[in-house]
Amino acid sequence: MNARTKTRTKNRGFRAALIGCMVATAMIAGAEPALTQSVAALPSPTAGASVVGDARPVAAWVEFCQRHREECGVNPLEPATIALTPRLWQTIATVNRTVNAKIKALVDQEHWGTPDRWDFPLDGHGDCEDYQLLKRKQLVEHGLPRRAMRMTVVIDEKGEGHAVLMIRTDRGDLILDNKTDAVLPWHQTGYVYVKREGQDGLGWVSLGGATSPTVTANR
Repeated sequence: MNARTKTRTKNRGFRAALIGCMVATAMIAGAEPALTQSVAALPSPTAGASVVGDARPVAAWVEFCQRHREECGVNPLEPATIALTPRLWQTIATVNRTVNAKIKALVDQEHWGTPDRWDFPLDGHGDCEDYQLLKRKQLVEHGLPRRAMRMTVVIDEKGEGHAVLMIRTDRGDLILDNKTDAVLPWHQTGYVYVKREGQDGLGWVSLGGATSPTVTANR
């Protein structure tokens, strides 16, 4: 993270855990459209994002789990990573692209009347975390293990909080994002990784990229 991003992030007091999510789908510089992606286009297997300790869960995630307990539990019998086959890669890319096209971006204050709420965008509207929750739900329906698909908080290219879906694979951690139809290796997104859901129990782990915010707030 460069000095300018550090300063902007610090000045915000990391208040933007997930605010700034409502961004129209747009290609990240250098990313190829998911339509043209294939396993051959992926980089060689690389290390995943490092865990540096425990982290405080996002408050809105806790509330989401109270409404949808089945979405938050961890089954230790499921694999922690996915063996990425051509078929699974195509499924992941298709779900990412389809959900991005289907959901219309709308901030939580306008959508739910609250600054931060995590939920499924059943009415066709939502912000960043809502996109990713729907993607994970659909991928589970395709047979992918929920344990290997973790909701993740990052600081984006604007120095603002953002939520993505991290899929842990034998080729490295891949990121599904409502900002782009391309599924990218985690280290190619340009994001600063703050924390994600844990894989060994209910809770979150720190990815060391920034001080973990305890609450969300208006921008």
